[in-house]
Amino acid sequence: MRERVGLYAGTFDPVTNGHLDVIGRAARLLDRLVIGVAINTGKGPLFPLEQRVELMRAEAAPLAERSGARIDVQPFEGLVVDVARKVGAGMILRGLRSVTDFDYEYQMAGMNRRLDDGIETVFLLASETNQFIASRLVKEIARLGGDISSFVPPLVLERTLARIRESQAG
Repeated sequence: MRERVGLYAGTFDPVTNGHLDVIGRAARLLDRLVIGVAINTGKGPLFPLEQRVELMRAEAAPLAERSGARIDVQPFEGLVVDVARKVGAGMILRGLRSVTDFDYEYQMAGMNRRLDDGIETVFLLASETNQFIASRLVKEIARLGGDISSFVPPLVLERTLARIRESQAG
């Protein structure tokens, strides 16, 4: 039987409970889930790539254990379809929070299908407790002194607050 491999790609700056919800649910559907952490310096990330990969590995490990799937975390640059081909993924997984997400993701799925019609895009709806969580908003709340503890796991909370303190001190 052919191994079911999926790719879940994003900037993950920072990784949120919403991301982890999608990862945990996707891992139950697959034999192997590759989490691609985008280099994407154009977004001006809070965390450097190495730290985003490190945090994702730390947070994904318990999900792999619970699901029985192999979860690999790796940085990437370029087209998601190219990365999917490279890692042998038959599907690209995307989390949807709202209709606004759907409009954007639907367009991306269509473009990816034109680039490689052998790779399917699979949408997972965010659970109701995570529908409003966005990394951009988490960073903004944290920068303004708000409590982000319900949006991110403890390690990510600690590191996010430390990075923000560093950036505000400098």
